[in-house]
Amino acid sequence: MNASAPIKHTQAESDLLERFDSAKDGLAGSVAVKALREAALGQIRDRGLPHRRVEEYKYSDLRAYMKSAASLAGATDAAIASKLIETQDGFGDLDRYRIVVANGSYLAELSDVEALAGEGVTLTNVADALAGETGTQLIASPKTGPSDGVVALNTAFLQGGVVMTVAAGVEVSKPVELVQVATSTGAQAVRNRIELGEGAKLRLLETFVGDTGEGELNTVFDYDLADKAALAATRLIVGKTDAAQLFTTIATLGAETELKSLGFIAGPQFTRNQQFINFTGENSEAKIYGVTMAGGKSLADQTLIVDHAVPHCNSREFFKTVLDGEARGVYQGRINVAQHAQKTDGEMMTQALLLSEDAEMANKPELEIFADDVLCAHGATSGQIDEDLLFYLRARGIPEDEAKTLLVLAFLSEAIEEYGEDDVTEGLEARVRDWLANH
Repeated sequence: MNASAPIKHTQAESDLLERFDSAKDGLAGSVAVKALREAALGQIRDRGLPHRRVEEYKYSDLRAYMKSAASLAGATDAAIASKLIETQDGFGDLDRYRIVVANGSYLAELSDVEALAGEGVTLTNVADALAGETGTQLIASPKTGPSDGVVALNTAFLQGGVVMTVAAGVEVSKPVELVQVATSTGAQAVRNRIELGEGAKLRLLETFVGDTGEGELNTVFDYDLADKAALAATRLIVGKTDAAQLFTTIATLGAETELKSLGFIAGPQFTRNQQFINFTGENSEAKIYGVTMAGGKSLADQTLIVDHAVPHCNSREFFKTVLDGEARGVYQGRINVAQHAQKTDGEMMTQALLLSEDAEMANKPELEIFADDVLCAHGATSGQIDEDLLFYLRARGIPEDEAKTLLVLAFLSEAIEEYGEDDVTEGLEARVRDWLANH
C-alpha cells in the first residue's frame, strides 16, 4: 500500500514548521512531553491546518484564513501587563479574584495567590508542571478528538498557563477571573486546567486583553469536575483583531456535577469557540449558552460536542447569534448518546438574527442516539427583525435605531439571563449595547 503523498504547505503552515524548529528547544517539557509536542506538530505537517474538507471545519476554514504565522510572543514585564489590564478591564467594578497569564506565561506576582490559598485554591505554573511527572496528563487530553487540528497546534507550541485546583468541599466566595494578556505582538498557546474537588464550587471568568498582532491566540481550558462539584464559566471573546482567536474547552464531569458556561463573542475577525463536554458520572447536568455578535466580514464559530456516555444525565444548549454586514456565523452542535446511556435528556436550540441581506448563518445541530429510552431534541431558526414589533415600538415614539437596539438586546438577553449569573449580566448587556451602537 502506497503512503499518502505529502501535502503542499501554505505559507502559514511553512511558517509554523519553521516556528517549531526555532522554538522547540526553549519550550518547557519532559522527554515524554517533547515527544507529544513532536507528534502534534507531525499532524500539522502531514494534514495541514484544519480546512473545509474536514467536516468539523467545513464552515470555518482556518487554513484559508491564516495567510502567515508569526513567532511566539516573548516574555513580558509585569508592570506593562498590569497597566494593560487596568485600561481594558472586561468586568468593570465586579469584585473578584484575579489570575494573570501574560504572553503565554503565568505571572504569580499579578495573581491573587495568597487570597486564593486562603479560600482553599492552589495555583500551579503549567510550565513547571510540563517538566514534571504530570506533564503528559496536561497535554494528552482525553475525549477531545486528539486529531483536532486546533488542539494539536496548541499542544505543539504550548508555552504555559495555570492549573487551578479547588479543594474538596470549598465554595470560593468570589468569582475568579483568569485573564490572558498580550503586551506585544506574537502568537500565544496557553493551556489552563481547572480542577474541582468533590463538592467544590467555583464561578470562573475567562477574559483576554491586548492584541497579538498577526499571531494567533490558541487557548485550551481543561475542566475536571469531581463528583458533586459545580462550575459556572463565563468566556468573554471581544476586541477588534485580525488574528485568529481559537478557544477550546474540554470538560470532564463526574457524578452529580453541574456545569454552566457562556461563550460571548463580539469583535474578532475569525473566532472559533469549540467545546467538548464529556459525562463520566451519572445524574449530572450541563447547561451551555452562547451569545455571538459579528459584523463586517468577520466569522464567528460556536462548535459544541456533548458526549452522554453514562445514564441519567441532562444537557441544555442555547445559542443566540446576531449578524450584520457580510458577517458569517456558524453553529455546529452535536449530542452523542451512547447505547447504555439510558434516561438521557438533551435539548439543543440555536437562533440567529440577520441584520443585513449579506449576512450568512450556518446552523448544524445534530443528534446521534444509540439508546432507546431518552428525551432529545434540537432546533434551529434564522430570520430578520420582526417588522410588526418594530412598527409597534416606533408607533410609540421610539426612534428606529433605538427600537432596533431594544429588539436585538431582548433577543440576546434571553440567553444571557437564562445563564443566570446576575453579577455578570449587566456587564454583558452593556457590551451588547456598545456593539449595536457601532453597527
